[in-house]
Amino acid sequence: MLLLYINMEKVKKQETDIQKIVNHYFYSKGLNLDQIKQNIKKQKIIYSRFTRPAKQLLELAGSVNKAEKAIDKVAQWAQTRNLDYSIETVFKKWLELDKLKPKEIVKKPYYRSNPMIWSKAKKKWFVITKDDEWLEFAGKEKDIDWKIEK
Repeated sequence: MLLLYINMEKVKKQETDIQKIVNHYFYSKGLNLDQIKQNIKKQKIIYSRFTRPAKQLLELAGSVNKAEKAIDKVAQWAQTRNLDYSIETVFKKWLELDKLKPKEIVKKPYYRSNPMIWSKAKKKWFVITKDDEWLEFAGKEKDIDWKIEK
């Protein structure tokens, strides 16, 4: 009888497939399990609101693994574009999942905090000063700072 009770406790503690999908969605948002539980207690997250879409996603994907991969793909695509996303977004993008790519990071050249421009005609770099003056760059390639443009 004790063995049966221990096995029942293990079964209760295991996550269902729907819980795995919902939790994976929150993991993709940057939350861990403890944060999810705290937010549920504080009623910042209404967990039941996510169970129906998770069930539908599970039916659409066919397995938990495929559903999690789809969430990851949409999350990466949305985060690089500073967009919010939900489990429903995965449905909307389902047919184009293969085409979804994260936005490329564009780095711009700077020299001493001044932007630079490449002239195709002259095949030279120019530094644009704060007074909008174009100066020919006479430094070396290693002196150029490549910064991510926001």
